[in-house]
Amino acid sequence: MYCDGASAARRDCGGCVNVIVGLGNPGQRYRHTRHNLGFDVIDALAERYRMAVRQREAEALCGTGQISGRQVLCVKPQTYMNASGQSVAPLVRRYLHQGEGLIVAHDDIDLPVGTIKLKRQGGDAGHLGIRSLIAWLDSDVFTRIRMGIGKPARKDEVVDYVLSPFTAEEAEARQMMIAQAVTWVETLLKAPRQP
Repeated sequence: MYCDGASAARRDCGGCVNVIVGLGNPGQRYRHTRHNLGFDVIDALAERYRMAVRQREAEALCGTGQISGRQVLCVKPQTYMNASGQSVAPLVRRYLHQGEGLIVAHDDIDLPVGTIKLKRQGGDAGHLGIRSLIAWLDSDVFTRIRMGIGKPARKDEVVDYVLSPFTAEEAEARQMMIAQAVTWVETLLKAPRQP
């Protein structure tokens, strides 16, 4: 099924649909884990702006609506993190011009829990979801909202760590990052030019 609402919005406003992607893994098992912070941001946007992120397109769950006066397509790839680009690239080709207007929210193991940073372009810094996006888009020019999840003491514990939930002590920091990411999406979309 195609995201008919986004298609109509794109026609009505001359193609100016912004694509907001939250990176994560599909399935109940991964819900609210560190690696799924991007999905949590999309869920928060969907709740705030009353969007249903349920329509299937390009191996993703999509939802359409307006944020800061802009038409948006909110996306949760369903290909698993390491193949995110396979899902996102067809949507970018369909709705955007060379990645303009693409905002990606994701976890970042190199930042302490509670730290959030904005990055306009650059390498993947070891994040396999971002690596997949860059490879499939053949470009590193898109806005990233990086949310810190910290890192384990040992390198061989990384996989289990990123797939674990936040601790009770980290819950407030997690909520703060999600709220800040939502605010940044709103601010980016208010800019005179597409982010």
